Amino acid sequence: MRSTARRSSASLFSPAIAARRDAPDVQLQKMLVGRVAGKPVNCISLSGSNSSEIIDGKAIVYRVGSRLYVNEPRSGAQSLHRDDILVTRTIGSQLCSIDTVRLIDRSSRFPRGFVSLGQFVPYSKIKAR
Repeated sequence: MRSTARRSSASLFSPAIAARRDAPDVQLQKMLVGRVAGKPVNCISLSGSNSSEIIDGKAIVYRVGSRLYVNEPRSGAQSLHRDDILVTRTIGSQLCSIDTVRLIDRSSRFPRGFVSLGQFVPYSKIKAR
């Protein structure tokens, strides 16, 4: 009987240790709450970019001022991992849909692959009336 109690108590603690993440689509939806999509653009200014965030296997979200630009890569999106380091080489001061982004594993510092960027969809905050 004692061994049965141990097994059941161990199984009770497993879910608490392994925290679940939302599915990529849900993560993106939560990030975009209170925003409205604009017309997709081919390039964004790097000088105005504050940060970027990876949605696992889905997209890269760039913050430019108060606007978010969602880029769902044309290829390689399945390789995106939130702990990746993004390495981008551009010509000029803009990041464009023809650019590629190399993915570097944050812990090992080894290359993990790359993505070919798609268009950038701007999301602006909904104006209060």
